[in-house]
Amino acid sequence: MFLKELVPIPKDEKGISKKTIDGITYVYYTYERHYDPKKKYTVGSLTSIGKCESRDSDMMYPNTNYLKYFPDAEVPETKNISERSGVLKVGPYLAIKKVAEDYHLDDMLADIIGEDAGLFIDLAAYSIIAENNANQYYPDYAFDHPLFTKAMRIYSDSKVSDFINSISQSQAVEFQNQWNLQHDHRQKIYISYDSTNKNCEAGDIDLVEYGHAKDDQGKPIINYAVAYDCDNSIPLFYEDYPGSITDVAQLQFMLEKAKGYGYENVGFILDRGYFSEENIHYMDKCGYQFVIMVKGMKKFVNELILSRKGMFENRRENSIREYQVSGITVKRKLYASDTKDRYFHIFYSDRKKTAERENFEERIDKLAAFLKKHEHEKIQLGKELEKYFDLIYSKKGEPDEKFMFAKEKYEEINKVIDLCGYFAIITSEKMTAKEALELYKGRDVSEKLFRQDKSYMGDRSFRVHSTESIHAKIFIEFVALIIRNKLYRMLKDYKIETESKQNYFSVPAAIRELSKVEMIRQADGNYRLDHAVTATCKTLFKAFGINDAKIKSGVREITARLKYSEEA
Repeated sequence: MFLKELVPIPKDEKGISKKTIDGITYVYYTYERHYDPKKKYTVGSLTSIGKCESRDSDMMYPNTNYLKYFPDAEVPETKNISERSGVLKVGPYLAIKKVAEDYHLDDMLADIIGEDAGLFIDLAAYSIIAENNANQYYPDYAFDHPLFTKAMRIYSDSKVSDFINSISQSQAVEFQNQWNLQHDHRQKIYISYDSTNKNCEAGDIDLVEYGHAKDDQGKPIINYAVAYDCDNSIPLFYEDYPGSITDVAQLQFMLEKAKGYGYENVGFILDRGYFSEENIHYMDKCGYQFVIMVKGMKKFVNELILSRKGMFENRRENSIREYQVSGITVKRKLYASDTKDRYFHIFYSDRKKTAERENFEERIDKLAAFLKKHEHEKIQLGKELEKYFDLIYSKKGEPDEKFMFAKEKYEEINKVIDLCGYFAIITSEKMTAKEALELYKGRDVSEKLFRQDKSYMGDRSFRVHSTESIHAKIFIEFVALIIRNKLYRMLKDYKIETESKQNYFSVPAAIRELSKVEMIRQADGNYRLDHAVTATCKTLFKAFGINDAKIKSGVREITARLKYSEEA
């Protein structure tokens, strides 16, 4: 929380820096430095100590960290540290509260976390509403939003850090156990399982390792995966594991966890990163069905596609109009050691062919231009170039060897062009090509979860300094994903049901609109709605299952809790 009075930004202290975020310039202090053996240089640990006053860059509004690291500084009227805004944005709070109650998240977290369960939900709400997860900015959010914390108490970022460090991994495990007990295990469902990774610059964290980063910034990473129930549109459980572990190696451990949660009558929808003979056999052993993408990357799939090429692409009976593709199904064994028939669903798209061919030929053109530029030079050329070009050298193998020129390998290039526009999905169950594609497309929702996570919740990287805090951050993030996913599904379902073409049926747009529902503090100290709820906000509340009566009761509950907090 920021104090109300201005103080000078420390000038004589080393380690003072500034960073502007969303138009606000924050002041940071490097409170310690340590040598990082992996990076082989000294790195600093930063914390925010205030934010700049817009009219005078030499002055700032300090926060509690300023008092901690500069205890001798004179700060006027420190009593204002707990002051709350006179205008509170209550709309998003009411929507998130409804989801938390519908899913019984508040009860589960109270049972597991204890008296600080409200702060846990506040941190999840903060990441959804503010699209941020940095501890130092939480007090700014808490200043003008209703809170789930007891007596709506506003905590400093240092308290938030202490709380996050106090959350144990066993509490996260217990939450997932309770969360998965709620679901009907008798129902046949398909679970989409997908992973991402996050960059992390922190020091001594067990999970942080160099690996196969999806967004390679040359930094160590942490892997994070989510299992998603495609039939009921619910995130089920998550995993966090070291950055060096590959997707294909982790799959079997996930399957065992699914069994431990009681999921037996299920199928798994997987991306090509999980494809291996060992994993296929293991899913058979567990009794799990699967839908897995291979995308023409395997030799036997390429051969199968080429053997069926020209047999289905232009036939009406093979057209899948919803996705603008054509498809055909072939039954055969997957491996020589296979004891079961598998179903290969081969698809072709004109649009996909055009895009893939253009991208590939553009890549070949760039490689050819690169080679042309370096003719008659001494240069080391990579293996990728040898795949598509005959590379001619003078005095090959001798010290003064030079690259002379290159000729395109048309046969190899044409093999790639012949496969443009094709992709394949393998299923363990008998089904049509259309059914297989529809199941795999259900996986799009789990991919959107990761886009939500990185784009809308400030989680492209972790800002933590211990293994405990990283487990806690991921735990909070998972609960936030559960809530945000429910908001997303309700908005989408309502838009389809009402055939609305309005552009506010996305979660970010809905939060922006609902933030216009405000309560103001009046002269008697009580908070009241500033004005009637707009038609747009009423529509959004309706999508979330909140009618006028629930809006009014929610506002009364906020008023009562705020009054209690003032008296406490």
